[in-house]
Amino acid sequence: MVSVLIPARDEEKNILTLLQSIKDQNYTNIEVLILDDHSTDETYQICNNFASVNKAFRVIKGQKLPQGWLGKNFACHQLAQHAKGKYLLFLDADEEVNNGLINSAIYRTKIHRLSLLSLFTNQVMVSFGEKSVVPLMHFMLLNLLPLRLIYLSKNPAFAAASGQFMFFDAEQYHQYQWHEKVKNQVVEDVEIMKCVKQQKLKGEGLLANGLIRCRMYNNYREAIYGFSKNFLAPFNYSIITFAAYVIFLIGGPVLVALTLPLQLFLMMVSLIVLTRIMISLSSGQNPVYNVLLHPLQMFSLMIVAYLSIRKHLTKTVTWKGRQV
Repeated sequence: MVSVLIPARDEEKNILTLLQSIKDQNYTNIEVLILDDHSTDETYQICNNFASVNKAFRVIKGQKLPQGWLGKNFACHQLAQHAKGKYLLFLDADEEVNNGLINSAIYRTKIHRLSLLSLFTNQVMVSFGEKSVVPLMHFMLLNLLPLRLIYLSKNPAFAAASGQFMFFDAEQYHQYQWHEKVKNQVVEDVEIMKCVKQQKLKGEGLLANGLIRCRMYNNYREAIYGFSKNFLAPFNYSIITFAAYVIFLIGGPVLVALTLPLQLFLMMVSLIVLTRIMISLSSGQNPVYNVLLHPLQMFSLMIVAYLSIRKHLTKTVTWKGRQV
């Protein structure tokens, strides 16, 4: 059995889409646990109404957040304590899954004997503002880390994961209590993957290839604010390394344009365009939009970088009304 575990806080606008898509899966040996994490909207009532007519679904009221824990990490920890499945699948409440997802995850986990499988979901972008920011996630991820190294290398430095899809071997999860190990970490998904590799266990991160999708934000402001809370994590919270990467990524092409011959500049532009096309196609995004919006996305990256560094130094990161 697979335990599908969903932490939910103020998700009344999104969560029914996820619940219905889980119900429509062709894999039926599941239990679905939704933890209402002190929502201030109708999340609990909506989930409870759905669960009342679908026996595989159950809603749990979250406990008071203990000192030293971050909200989502504690919610996931509570869900795992209630779960009975052989596998634990953590999903975010604002997603939609396609048929075949759970079967594919089980198969991949068994074949490669994984402790953790994480998928980087396809991102749904509607507004112009979203398209100006959200593609940065896959662009930076696939520029910085060949995903195959997550599985092939034993070095924890080669770790990446997405909390939008975390599929665990339940026995090993309960043995190591992964969310408790990273209870105060903002980017718990990456830290858990590091912990898995430190224990000499196997983890893997893959692109979702359309099996699961998510609309993370609704506009430019939301996307900028959301990304600024965790963009330092891939750089181990090193401000110098992060700043150097941003300066190189944005300043490098500008320097080439100002100082080198036209032929070299055109070669550099061709490489950027080719990179954007390849990453866009791999992650299910529109390559034309990403090529045309590349300058604006780089400008957005500068804003995200500034806010990330400022929030890290002042320790003023908040999310859904909580200090993190």
